[in-house]
Amino acid sequence: MRESASQGELPDNGADQTANLPPDIWRGIDYLKSELKTLSSDPGVYRMLNGVGEVLYVGKARNLVRRVGSYTQPNRLSNRIMRMVSETEKLEVIVTKSEIEALLLESNLIKKMKPRYNILLRDDKSLPQILLTADHEFGQLTKHRGRKTRNGEYFGPFASAGSVNRTVADLARAFMLRTCSDSVFASRTRPCLQYQIKRCTAPCVGYVTKEDYAKQMGQAHHFLSGGSAEIQREYAARMHSAAEKLEFETAAIWRNRIRALTGIQANQDINLPNLPDADIVALARSGDRSCIQIFFIRSGSNYGNRSYFLTHNQDSAADEVLGAFLGQFYEDKEPPPHILVSDEPTERALLEDALSEQARRVVHISCPQRGARKKLTTMASHNAEEALARNMANAASQKRLLAELAEAFDLEEPPQRIEVYDNSHIQGRHAVGGMIVAGPEGFNKAAYRRFNIRDEGRHATEQGDDFAMMRQVISRRFERALKEDPDRLSGTWPDLMLIDGGKGQLSAVSGVMDDLGINDIAVVAISKGPDRNAGREQFHILGRSSFTLPPQSSAMHFLQRLRDESHRYAIGTHRAKRQKSELTSPLDAVPGIGPKRKRALLAHFGSARAVSAAGLTDLEAVEGISKKFAQQIHDWFYSGQS
Repeated sequence: MRESASQGELPDNGADQTANLPPDIWRGIDYLKSELKTLSSDPGVYRMLNGVGEVLYVGKARNLVRRVGSYTQPNRLSNRIMRMVSETEKLEVIVTKSEIEALLLESNLIKKMKPRYNILLRDDKSLPQILLTADHEFGQLTKHRGRKTRNGEYFGPFASAGSVNRTVADLARAFMLRTCSDSVFASRTRPCLQYQIKRCTAPCVGYVTKEDYAKQMGQAHHFLSGGSAEIQREYAARMHSAAEKLEFETAAIWRNRIRALTGIQANQDINLPNLPDADIVALARSGDRSCIQIFFIRSGSNYGNRSYFLTHNQDSAADEVLGAFLGQFYEDKEPPPHILVSDEPTERALLEDALSEQARRVVHISCPQRGARKKLTTMASHNAEEALARNMANAASQKRLLAELAEAFDLEEPPQRIEVYDNSHIQGRHAVGGMIVAGPEGFNKAAYRRFNIRDEGRHATEQGDDFAMMRQVISRRFERALKEDPDRLSGTWPDLMLIDGGKGQLSAVSGVMDDLGINDIAVVAISKGPDRNAGREQFHILGRSSFTLPPQSSAMHFLQRLRDESHRYAIGTHRAKRQKSELTSPLDAVPGIGPKRKRALLAHFGSARAVSAAGLTDLEAVEGISKKFAQQIHDWFYSGQS
């Protein structure tokens, strides 16, 4: 029996398609046949690469020789897979101990390499969680993202950072736990504002014992683990008891804490005591696009939902898309004990085994057919359909905007990748260049890049020479592109470049592009119009008179959005660089200085400026500073090396 398709590959359609074979497919097939002679029948992962080393596809196999051999039968392949075979010039193989290990490795490599012939989960940011730390005698309540490297109890994931921030704030009110970092905690000498507004019991200054604080942590843990009703009953009893004793201020405190708990629970629109921890995963499809909606159920409560959008071949089956998604989504996330799906994924049993091994406990994947769980997957499917409809409407609108842009700038076809460049600095200091990217899917924030203006242009940047900065940014961007992808196969070359500025910036950029021998990319500069009014922007293209667009046109609004986003990104990176520089002490640049010596110097002199102006004798008087090191500090500042 033929082995089932791997992630992202189309199933066998059995049609004879050899009449329309890609021109190089027989070369690819001959190469794969030659590789079959040395392949083993062990399980493993294979990678197909083109002539420039780009990974085209990653797949897993129970039997490598049989799996790779299936690609040598063109009448059993889809058009997309035939194109992949025609581009293949190299095969790389990793043998694994089991098919489960191969599945886990395949998911890891797909996420890392993003091969264009696999079904890809592109929006895969880590999901936020709530952490109650256990590596400090007074534990911290905080938001956490990424790997679970810190000792403590993790709760989540939540669908958004906003929901976590609100929940953490409500938990702080309800259980009065500290949210400050360990370093802030260690430096406190008196209670902070959190204590004054009744959100912390101030363990940093000893206002609460370890035992009582541990009880607070225990209550928070119990609440997050599903004991919300019990905690609320306890708080209500304390409120009534205080009121009966006419201790109204104390009763008000307990009332406010009950309100905080109610605020957390008010955000939960699904309560399933019989399904404590589960993910509900539903798929909606339309042509070559899919939306997968996930609801996160933890301790019987809904922690929110999130949409993921995938692009794939139109013939990809729903079970294949869902199987590919699950493998990649849980590659770096701990799966819950139950995963309810709208469609049964391909190789469900293998996925269950792989996720169970990863989680070190049993994970069940089920497709409910009736009852309350079926209602949940139906609800999730409805949400997925609504989200997909909105996404496709936005995509259609975006395509129309790109078509209008092509018409406005006399482009041969709508641009698929637009790069917008802007610089930000204050009189040449902390100068950075920013590049944002947009296309048919909207803004591609993963492709944004910042460029720190290097020292070789310091004489120019100190005078605020925007032309020199822009030349440096464009040179570095395309020198690297020419080196890494001269054949433009990676899809990271722009069709249109937008430059924030006027004719001077346009001339500077065009000169760089000419020097690099790149003359097939459209370059447009955008400058503010008269009185710098929005809607009267001027557009500049070499060999064409400057012009504007109707203020209310869709293309004008779209270009304003692109320019505003480039401003936001460039200014944000500039501010981050400036703040980092301002927070850095001049003492950090002194060779050999460490935290202990730095603290001693600051404690003695009061500031880094006073240290830099101190005499040799004064430096030698500092505890822990030897005569030799005092001389080194003195020489550093007085020789002008700083």
